[in-house]
Amino acid sequence: MASSADLSAAPPEGRTRWLLALALLPFLVAALRWASFLPSVIDWDESLYILQAREWLRGNWPFSGVWDMHPPGAPGVIAIAFWLLGESLGTVRLLGTFCVAATGFALIALVRVMGGPRSVGYAAAILYAAHSLLLGGLASNTEILFAPLVVSALALALAEGPRWPRLIGMGVLIGFALIIKPVAAPEGCLAFGIFAWPLLRERRWGSLAGFALVYAVLCAAPTLGMGGIYALRGEFQVWYDSTILAPLQYASGRIALEQALWRVTLAVLALRWLLVLLIPAALLAFRGAEPWLRRITLFGIAWLAVAAFGISAPGFFFAHYFLIALPPLSLLAAVGAYAFARLVAGPRLRILMIALVAAVAADIVATDLSPRLARGFAMGSPDTPRRMAALMNDELQPGDTIFVPNYQPVVYFLTNAALPTRFAFPVHLTGGFANLNGVDTDAEVARVLANRPRFIVLDRSEWFGMRPSAMAMLTEALQDGYELAATFVEERGTVELWRRVEAE
Repeated sequence: MASSADLSAAPPEGRTRWLLALALLPFLVAALRWASFLPSVIDWDESLYILQAREWLRGNWPFSGVWDMHPPGAPGVIAIAFWLLGESLGTVRLLGTFCVAATGFALIALVRVMGGPRSVGYAAAILYAAHSLLLGGLASNTEILFAPLVVSALALALAEGPRWPRLIGMGVLIGFALIIKPVAAPEGCLAFGIFAWPLLRERRWGSLAGFALVYAVLCAAPTLGMGGIYALRGEFQVWYDSTILAPLQYASGRIALEQALWRVTLAVLALRWLLVLLIPAALLAFRGAEPWLRRITLFGIAWLAVAAFGISAPGFFFAHYFLIALPPLSLLAAVGAYAFARLVAGPRLRILMIALVAAVAADIVATDLSPRLARGFAMGSPDTPRRMAALMNDELQPGDTIFVPNYQPVVYFLTNAALPTRFAFPVHLTGGFANLNGVDTDAEVARVLANRPRFIVLDRSEWFGMRPSAMAMLTEALQDGYELAATFVEERGTVELWRRVEAE
């Protein structure tokens, strides 16, 4: 394969093919992620962000209107997409596709600034897009939304050129990543560490301190700016309690070691191809490899270590946390595919590398598609939240509320009902994280039930995930004033729709 220098001097037809390949990348990503446009629910968190975004456009701000302990970046990005393209689940999934494609372009840029071939960057982009189908990555979740910002910041840190424009770009990118989710902080530190390393070696302490101060200000600016906006609204305390205190309290918790190992094992199995493909890269990096290959591999290993810290720091190891490791793993796997193909194929390296990456992507798509086909070919038919919402919308009157105490918040989004409470995420009201929001959640559940919502949606598979006190109040309310309107069977169990019985 041609070196990076050779590629930069490629003939016009070579440049034309490369531009065509770049233009095709978003379409390849959309083809890989087509299944994201089918279900109404992929991930619990995404359901909440969707609801927050809609309510924000209606004047009900995050935290004071719809409570969460995450920063407002994710619902903010979704709200912008709604404003541009309309309020629909398709808009949200299109946003996820856009972010995955943007991360792919950023990976290509990162490889190029480190002197690697275009094919390695493109392979990393395809591997990232394919594996984004796993671990909840089909949802437009925080890890999908901030990935292009983080990868672009790292590419700027590694690039050559004037320092101030690069630093400002890095700070802005990481600042917006942090307002989506603070777990991007370790990678933000890695970006500055790479940027600052030459200054540190030259012992330019004054310049280093100045760059560090500006970078810190830029990284903190979006978060502090949002705090200032809430202060002007007279809601600074609710912003502070929600985005500062609640996450700190959440991060102080830990799951049992056995459960953590179980979740890590599941993630390793899901990402098995990336882990296998990085082995040739790691071996070649320490055996007289080309400088660019050694440089990218060592950087990728460092990046993966930082990502692992970001995954483990909260202490809960939920599946979508492992999406943080996808960009560095995809980079290392692409280098590994190149190293393996060069060893085996020689002059036919390019053909074998394309075949290898395509086979891995096809296997991941098949892994995602198999259970969908196992459920039947009616993959485009309405799922439970859509069917349930359609039934309720036929009967709801202006001002009516519904209550979803232990099911997906997207049901609120799909109906025309007003929200009965600002705690729309079940675990924050009736479940195990109800202690994070700083209110008496039993009193809040009692208030909601006292107002007699028109419908109550109950997921029997999640019944015992609620607090006993909430279970008791719901049981009493259903017995005294509701009738079972419909039952929907899902793989995990049944979901019940209860209708308020009107007094005669």
